[in-house]
Order: sequence, then structure tokens, then C-alpha cells
Amino acid sequence: MKPRRSFEEGHRRKFLIVVDESQEVESALYYAASRMQRSLGSIVMLYVIEPGELQHWSGVRQVQLEEETTKAKALFRLFRRKLSLAGFETVETEDVIREGRLAEEVVNAIAEDEDIAVLVLAASVDAKGPGPLVASLAAGRAAGGFPVPVTVVPGQLSLAEIKALA
Repeated sequence: MKPRRSFEEGHRRKFLIVVDESQEVESALYYAASRMQRSLGSIVMLYVIEPGELQHWSGVRQVQLEEETTKAKALFRLFRRKLSLAGFETVETEDVIREGRLAEEVVNAIAEDEDIAVLVLAASVDAKGPGPLVASLAAGRAAGGFPVPVTVVPGQLSLAEIKALA
């Protein structure tokens, strides 16, 4: 794991958020944007393409990768537009698409970018629990030795509440 260098000269602090189609992603995005607007950092939006069931068929795999990449780029555009509409037009974003298991790729992204200082997640608004990534990071093997602080934002907070907290 590379040492964190986000406050050294030539580096800038980054908050990592995991982008998907869940309802609570916006809470994490707005929280990270509020924090970055105050500290002049940037947001890394990470989309992970998880392996499909038919990975042994190369044609099917290629089609899945193309479809998921297109979806990721559309989500990045959508979230940048939402940031702008919410008053965060000056917050810089970086788009990252990775292929693999979600929790592993989050750790790998942090390991490879020494400027990532915080992982921001939003808890699910679903009564079933906080969400699979939050649960796996809190209870999994990485729970005690995670490489950066993890901020979990309640998924039901309004934009105004998030701005007041961040």
C-alpha cells in the first residue's frame, strides 16, 4: 500500500465514492462534494464492473464489458450534472472504471492512488441493512485494517442536511 500523500506539494486530497444505480449514491456524492468544495480537493467516482456468469464465453464477456462501460460513463455524466445543479459546479471529478469484485477493487483503487484520503459511502435506505459494500467493509477481513478512513453517510439525508453536516 502506498503511503497517503494528499497533503504534500504536487498532490491533492481526493474522496473516493462508489458509483452505481442505487438511490443512496447521491448522498455520498453530495457529502463528498461539500467536503471537497471546502478543502479544494476532488472526487474520484469509481464504477466497478463485476464478473458475470458467462465469463468463459469471450464474445458474451466483451459485450457485457461494453454495456457496463457505457452505463458507467452515463452515470458519471448524470452525477456531474447533478453536482452542477446542486451548486457544486467547481468540484473536480475523476472517473474510474475497474473490472473485478467490488470490495477488492475499492481497496485496489485506494492502493494505487496515494491521494485518496477518504472513502465515502452512503448507507442504504432499505430496511434490509446498510448495503452490501458497507456491511462487507464493516464486518469483513478489511474492517480493522482498512487503508483510509471510511465515512458512511445516512442515505435518507436531504441535500440541505448534507451541506449542513459536511
